[in-house]
Amino acid sequence: MANTGKITQLLNGTYDDPDGLGKQRVATRSLIIAPSLKGMESDLVKGLDFGRHISIVSDKTTHAVLGSRIEQALFGACHVQSIVLAEAPHPDDATVREIRNATQKADALIAIGSGTINDLCKFASAQDKKPYAVFATAPSMNGYTSVNAAITVNGHKKSLPAQAPRGAFFDLAILASAPARLIRSGLGDSLCRSTSQADWLLAHLLLDKPYRQLPYALLEDDEKQLFDQSAALMNGDIAVMERLVRTLVLSGFGTAIYGTSEPASQGEHLVSHYIDMLGDPKRPLVYHGEQIGVTTLSLARLQRSMLEKRPVLTADTETLASFVRRYGEALGHSCWDDFAHKRLNDRAVEKLNDRLASSWPDIVHRIEAISLKADYLERVLKAAGAPITPEEIYLPRPFYEQALLRSREIRNRYSFLDFAANSGRLEPALNTL
Repeated sequence: MANTGKITQLLNGTYDDPDGLGKQRVATRSLIIAPSLKGMESDLVKGLDFGRHISIVSDKTTHAVLGSRIEQALFGACHVQSIVLAEAPHPDDATVREIRNATQKADALIAIGSGTINDLCKFASAQDKKPYAVFATAPSMNGYTSVNAAITVNGHKKSLPAQAPRGAFFDLAILASAPARLIRSGLGDSLCRSTSQADWLLAHLLLDKPYRQLPYALLEDDEKQLFDQSAALMNGDIAVMERLVRTLVLSGFGTAIYGTSEPASQGEHLVSHYIDMLGDPKRPLVYHGEQIGVTTLSLARLQRSMLEKRPVLTADTETLASFVRRYGEALGHSCWDDFAHKRLNDRAVEKLNDRLASSWPDIVHRIEAISLKADYLERVLKAAGAPITPEEIYLPRPFYEQALLRSREIRNRYSFLDFAANSGRLEPALNTL
């Protein structure tokens, strides 16, 4: 059973914060990564103090993979309500309402699945102030242990406050048998550490935004070996699978300790969210991490290009009226409410240009020190057989470039997308990203 090192320290509150903020503990009580969890399910849930009435939420696929097994294991130990959602449920406000209505009598929820099921359950349970746990069915994303949920509200995809799982359980035999695309998705979601850290560090150095080393210190033991062994991951190597799961779990814990998704979700996720919000609804299914792998390559190229020459920033000229024209009344107002907080005016631009003039070499040095080059990231994805171009994830190049240009408008996070746009260098660079 693999439940050692940093994970154990975070669970029991003995992890030393590299930022000097003392011992760190996560809200999750129990997290198990094991070759198999078969026969352990009832004891794992019993240790969570969930009460007698438990709703187990899955979709048709995850119910067949693991949900039925969990329900049978808990039968007799508690009152089990089986909720099986339609295939490929949407992580939106309507599905959250469906789950909340169905689980009114439950003391706790158990999610059986990965990204969408986990986000729906963590958000719905938080809204109703009920605990939840998750049994993973694929190593497809880093949100299992985070305290945020990606939920679309009135067409606007947002990262909303939710809660940590009281228990998170990973059966490596189940995860290794997941579809190859879902395994590649987890790899892709791990790949963006470099670009998201660079974006977050830029906002810190340029705008004095908060920044912490802890989320990245948690990952440093596993990242290089995972990336260098991406081919072995796809060939069923359980040790590398365990490393991927540990990376995903620790990434989620990093965001949970900080309190938002900022350490792991920046410009590359904004582009992905824009695609999800405004892309062709008839587009074939693409998993979140597959998309993040492609957008990460674009952000890595943009970041490298921006660091080659000190930019001169100019003020934003967008207005609420232009947002409404572009996105419609409801979505335009919603996006503007986020964007307006980071919109640069003439006074802010003057101050930032002074800072760039005096601190540019230090900014470049610090960001380059934590970055990974796009060609290396591309080799990691290629070795795993993952998509690397927009066309491979069914995106016409003109729409993808539109997403690169406009995605900064949907959330209040200042990234290299903003940095490039504010210097007039984003649009000319689109066809190189």
